[in-house]
Amino acid sequence: MVRFLAGSGPTSDWGDLTMISVPASAPYLPTTRAIAGARFDQSLRAIGSGARPTVPAERVRAVEIGMQGVVQGVGFRPFVHRLAIRHGVDGWVRNESGAVRVIAQAAPAEIEGFLKGLRTELPPLARIDAFEVRESEPVLLEGFRIVASDVTPVGRLPVSPDVAICASCERELSDPSDRRFNYPFITCTDCGPRFTVIEEMPYDRERSTMAAFPQCPECLREYLDPADRRYHSETNSCATCGPSVWLESVGEGKPVRGENAIHHAAGLLSEGRIVALRGLGGFHLAVDARCEEAVRRLRARKGREAKPFAVMVRRLADAEQLAHVSEADAALLTSRERPIVVMTKRSGARLARSVSPGLASVGVMLAYTPLHLLLSEAFGGRPLVMTSGNANEEPIATGNDEARVRLAGIADAFLFHDREIVERYDDSLVRVVDEQAVFLRRSRGYAPMPLGLPVAAPEAVLAVGPHLKNTFTLAQGSDAYVSQHVGDLENLETIAHFQHALARFEHLFRIEPRWVVHDLHPGYLSTRLAEESGLPELPPVQHHHAHIAAVLGEHAITDRVLGLAFDGTGYGSDGHVWGFEVLEADLLGFERLAHLRYAPLPGGDKAARSPWRALLGYASLDEVSAPWARMALARVPPNELVVARQQVQRRLNAPLASSMGRLFDAAAAALGLRLESEYEGQAAMELEAAAGSTLGAPLPFPLIEADGRMRQLDPVPLLSALAMGISRGEDVGELAARFHETLASSVSRLALDLCRERGLSRVALGGGCFQNARLLSSIRRQVTQAGVKVLTPIALGPNDGSVSYGQAVVAAARMNA
Repeated sequence: MVRFLAGSGPTSDWGDLTMISVPASAPYLPTTRAIAGARFDQSLRAIGSGARPTVPAERVRAVEIGMQGVVQGVGFRPFVHRLAIRHGVDGWVRNESGAVRVIAQAAPAEIEGFLKGLRTELPPLARIDAFEVRESEPVLLEGFRIVASDVTPVGRLPVSPDVAICASCERELSDPSDRRFNYPFITCTDCGPRFTVIEEMPYDRERSTMAAFPQCPECLREYLDPADRRYHSETNSCATCGPSVWLESVGEGKPVRGENAIHHAAGLLSEGRIVALRGLGGFHLAVDARCEEAVRRLRARKGREAKPFAVMVRRLADAEQLAHVSEADAALLTSRERPIVVMTKRSGARLARSVSPGLASVGVMLAYTPLHLLLSEAFGGRPLVMTSGNANEEPIATGNDEARVRLAGIADAFLFHDREIVERYDDSLVRVVDEQAVFLRRSRGYAPMPLGLPVAAPEAVLAVGPHLKNTFTLAQGSDAYVSQHVGDLENLETIAHFQHALARFEHLFRIEPRWVVHDLHPGYLSTRLAEESGLPELPPVQHHHAHIAAVLGEHAITDRVLGLAFDGTGYGSDGHVWGFEVLEADLLGFERLAHLRYAPLPGGDKAARSPWRALLGYASLDEVSAPWARMALARVPPNELVVARQQVQRRLNAPLASSMGRLFDAAAAALGLRLESEYEGQAAMELEAAAGSTLGAPLPFPLIEADGRMRQLDPVPLLSALAMGISRGEDVGELAARFHETLASSVSRLALDLCRERGLSRVALGGGCFQNARLLSSIRRQVTQAGVKVLTPIALGPNDGSVSYGQAVVAAARMNA
């Protein structure tokens, strides 16, 4: 027997103590909640022997340690236990709602080694944001143990994202002698689902969807063995006690179960069938990436005519057969996050043309769950299209019954499993520019890790984000929890996804917002959601200011900078459409210094999908030389062209716009690349693809002044030069390259001039147009070479997925002003 004391005071002041006895072999030390009803709050309480310590204090050092960060659900307590055993430390460790607490005592040198190890030998998924050590009086303790979690709701705790299968589990998965050979849900403390299975913090099995799968004796032995890699792995399971997989084919009554289900699914894929596969955060739709007919069938059923599909392969060597893989690309592909990485396609890569039509790039990811690995192996390692399990623009399906209904007209078969998914979780999407990752979509593997705020929010704030590529942010204190990718708020299903995800964030991170902040645009559905939230509203944040504030927030900068905010559309302070904005900005506000010359956008929002409309708008500014646009516009249906001309002339549904995105559209139309877009950004992506790495001399892009201070860049001569070049038979790729270089050199020159005039030393780049690798790289290079520091997004992307964070950054700063 080991004797313990539960007291109502801290260790330096024992207060009233209650004596109990616990068997020395007990797997857990008792919590004070279980000892005589004692209460354990944010202060550490004593667990010790029945008397004042008899060990000479000069020979023992006792400390209380508090750690915050990503320290639950990542194998942190087993790590602390192993470290303590190594250093001969007595005491205990436990999860609390907001931290991990440790009582430790040993010889002073061993305590020093223990503390150093806590900081430097973290488990792969752990991150410590706050580390507090407090000296205490030694007490008699025997051994070191993991104490059952205290679930008193006293604080917030980051939740680890879901991550890819680790190398150790992957070896066991393919080892015929291992008891988890070919088990599709193999995990350990270093890998597997977290965010998509955790129902409540602190993270223990009973507060996750794994509670439905009690461990068998063999799994429980591993779970309780400090020497085992699965010690306190909350997702631990095997084929005897864990989740199972089965295949249901449309029109066939009897499901196929177990390993046979995976092989049967691979057989269907080989026949060109479409298989819906339940993954970590929802369903994928899979098809043979080499079969043109199968890929086209998937496009037709999904309603996704041209937007590129991602491809999944088994190994890095397989990815290298499809694309040019740099060292930075390879590091991302093989990282524990395993995002989709957009890379340049290899000439002759064996992929169906319809995988990424019209583009020089392809998005590739490595199989990241054991189920995906097994399916890839069964399919012979050949590439598979692996796209989101939804109809076009809807949220991904997560539940089995939901998928049977929503994907019934798309999939020929369903590869189901019975581990429930708490939250939708799309694959993350990145590309590498200048050896740095640029996020195109931040979700699996990265969300919901919190970001810092440069100015702490004194009260909790909900930032609802933009209309397209929506995310929301919950901010309190110095933490900002940016949601996973939600999507375009254009249907009821996505709005329901927004509301469900928001409710879960509020519950999981224990944040009850007191204020709401939204975009300046009165017509955004996100604005309406803010207005209907019942929360008092903070002043709206202009869209492009939010873009620049997001970059400043990530770099923890509060000073004024020159911001270049380039995207498709955002509601401007003057009521016009903005999107080519040069701002002097800080967290509190901005001054607009330059923009693109305004042009009408006939059809309003239709212009985003009809590049010819943007071209017509610019041509209307130059009636004398407008014939340069006639060749491109000659291919537009005459009745549509007549209506659009009338809209321009009458200023009817033809808002004035200063937009980099629409300038790219107009250029693509002028070059004959695209008159109609089937997805957002298609014309700009094809224009970038056409330019390739070709070099070219700049074209005319004059700078004009509207008044004494505001500068404007006039795109009409630039577009005219492109159209005239085509009429003379010049190469489209060379003209596309010259367009890119013209933009980069003109913008860089303007930015540097304004920095000198305003005494600014930093330029921040934000907005979706900086997803264009050539534009980003060229502007960054030219500005940096002139001695001005360039700031770009780090953990978020440049597109609208960062806007909610920018709104939160601005709101927090204004609340402190």
